[in-house]
Amino acid sequence: MQVQFRNIIGFALLIAALVLPAAAQSAQPEKPKDQKAAKESNEKQQAQQNLAVKGNKTPAAPTAETVTESAIVIYGGFGGRKTLDQIRKTSIEHGKMSLLNAQGLTEPVTYVKWSVRGDSLDKEKIRADLAYPSISYALVHADDKTYGLYNDAMFSPRGDASKEFENRIYHGLEALLRYKENGSTIALSGHEKILGVDFFFIDVTDKAGRKTRFYVSSKTYRVMMIDYEEDGIKYRRKFYNYNYAQGTLVPYRSTLTANDKLIEETEVQTVTFGQKVDDDLFKSGT
Repeated sequence: MQVQFRNIIGFALLIAALVLPAAAQSAQPEKPKDQKAAKESNEKQQAQQNLAVKGNKTPAAPTAETVTESAIVIYGGFGGRKTLDQIRKTSIEHGKMSLLNAQGLTEPVTYVKWSVRGDSLDKEKIRADLAYPSISYALVHADDKTYGLYNDAMFSPRGDASKEFENRIYHGLEALLRYKENGSTIALSGHEKILGVDFFFIDVTDKAGRKTRFYVSSKTYRVMMIDYEEDGIKYRRKFYNYNYAQGTLVPYRSTLTANDKLIEETEVQTVTFGQKVDDDLFKSGT
């Protein structure tokens, strides 16, 4: 009887040794299967913390400032405005575009863009070297003017070319991310679900009166679309393929429509920040 009792005890201990580790393992939190999804979840939590009332875990009613500042935190890789200022002092970007020309034909274009960060967008120095199938030239925005360079000779680009180049600057992501530096006003103009995505509508109006609407995802606090109007034409730029470059968030693909007609597709191939950019690139020779 004693031997049988010992056998029962031994069998019970064996079962416990097998079951308890398995139970302990199942109690541990599962590791995310998708690192990208986990990162987006962390971004959302960080943004929601920014929206929370101090000392209260319940999120406050969103305002233009809390939504915008949350987006700035996300684009700065949780470092926000300070990280963006430190990392993006200069940028060098290589990419390719597909543009609809005046004849209604699509042209492939490769580009290299250099920029030197200013205290505000109107103090920014930006140069884009554009290589079309039949011609190559550069467009430069510096010292409060836009001009072209062809074989190092300065020229005045067509009005539509200048306006398109300036729209990329003043109706781009930086108009939102640097609204304070630009002296712009912001307003929360709605909150709506579009094609299953919940958006905050943030309207940014700069000192020159240019108005841009940013569609900020309430889930990730990334800008997914931008709307603006120029000469009665309604433009919409959409952003895709977000990824991190040197710890800051960058959309690597975008499309632009004019009155719902696709006129541009852009793909960023490489982008680097903080490298030395020669100031001679922005000189007009005059």
